[in-house]
Amino acid sequence: MTDISIATKADSAFRTISEVAEDLGVQQHVLRFWETKFTQVKPLKRGGGRRYYRPEDVALLKKIHTLLYAEGYTIKGVQKLLKGVSKTQVLAEQKAEQASKLYGENLPKVEAPVQQAAHPADDSEHVLVLKSVLEELLDMRAQVETLLAERDNRNDEAA
Repeated sequence: MTDISIATKADSAFRTISEVAEDLGVQQHVLRFWETKFTQVKPLKRGGGRRYYRPEDVALLKKIHTLLYAEGYTIKGVQKLLKGVSKTQVLAEQKAEQASKLYGENLPKVEAPVQQAAHPADDSEHVLVLKSVLEELLDMRAQVETLLAERDNRNDEAA
């Protein structure tokens, strides 16, 4: 007997609807339904209407699946979350998550060495920089609070 192993596709390979459905654990009609609800999902269609999903389509479908089934969002909720998000952003996010899972847990914990200031003047320079950054952050916070208050006022007037 010979040992026959099934070759897996490269990450960059296109997937058929049956492959994606099997990977996500959903029926094919669910994927076709999601295409109608999420405009970002646009598989390549070949002769006879066969669908071929690009890697970014698959990443987006995985994100949709997770939000719907694992995190309990509604379709409308997922639509709001994904509004303005591109497929390439979702793919990049997914790759970053995979990399952190693969490498993040195995990385040694490294702490920055405690550095003593060579001169007392060095400490005062750091303090001035930190105070400047703090002032900028406080200004930004005030701007955000103003914008939120304006939004709330508009919502109250509209209601």
